[in-house]
Amino acid sequence: MSLRHREFERIRSVVGGAGADEPLTAREILGILEDQGEEFDSAHEVATILGRRAETGEVEIIRDRPYRYQFDDEGA
Repeated sequence: MSLRHREFERIRSVVGGAGADEPLTAREILGILEDQGEEFDSAHEVATILGRRAETGEVEIIRDRPYRYQFDDEGA
């Protein structure tokens, strides 16, 4: 399992466990991760990981300002 895959699963698990059921910005996701003791370098790192997963359909990117991310419930 690749490092990026594990990071994505960690993000999805923590955000899902926090009960977030609406689209969130990368900064909001980073805040949830930090509140749960997870360490990521920046909102940009979170956005990069989620953006790569959007290519496979596991994350939907809502291209607004700011971008928001919604997880595919089937993968949780």
